[in-house]
Amino acid sequence: MGHSGAISYFVQQAARAGLIGISMCQSDPMVVPFGGAEIYYGTNPLAFAAPGEGDEILTFDMATTVQAWGKVLDARSRNMSIPDTWAVDKNGAPTTDPFAVNALLPAAGPKGYGLMMMIDVLSGVLLGLPFGRQVSSMYDDLHAGRNLGQLHIVINPNFFSSSELFRQHLSQTMRELNAITPAPGFNQVYYPGQDQDIKQRKAAVEGIEIVDDIYQYLISDALYNTSYETKNPFAQ
Repeated sequence: MGHSGAISYFVQQAARAGLIGISMCQSDPMVVPFGGAEIYYGTNPLAFAAPGEGDEILTFDMATTVQAWGKVLDARSRNMSIPDTWAVDKNGAPTTDPFAVNALLPAAGPKGYGLMMMIDVLSGVLLGLPFGRQVSSMYDDLHAGRNLGQLHIVINPNFFSSSELFRQHLSQTMRELNAITPAPGFNQVYYPGQDQDIKQRKAAVEGIEIVDDIYQYLISDALYNTSYETKNPFAQ
């Protein structure tokens, strides 16, 4: 596999079939380990989806970093600063300048670090594929295969209780979470992934907003020649 795309897509296919989906995959090394100053792991995303009643689907998709690399690129395109908890510069110091980013930081420190390690083991080491900093970058040689590892797990609720009961209880969980009194400064309590589901439904009707820099890049010839190979944000 060269690039998995949004792994929530795969788990949602399982959920639409009445099953539970869990997916994870490796990505380009661009993250410093907790307490480290050298890049080793990728953002190594993890996704989960399960069916509720009717067409309800609970979907959760996350990078194991504080933020995905795409958020840094978005900040660059908008000429905006980033929180100093997202990334570090070439000296390993926190930075608010998206153009100075050399590496991303694990989510919740050692917890995100542990999750990205687990995902690398299950989708790389276990499958006999490249792992850790041996995973090749998709920004370097666009003509080379990457052997990027993925792991997809599908669970049938009927093997544990019943699919109908599972769906009922999951939808009940979603409703109960939404009914929780919000803390000061919050208007609503969402279940995990609900904010993205709302955005996805809105985009399906109104379209997707793309900043001009990205639009100009997409309509340029950069995607169709080797000039893109010079754009590796992690080139040393």
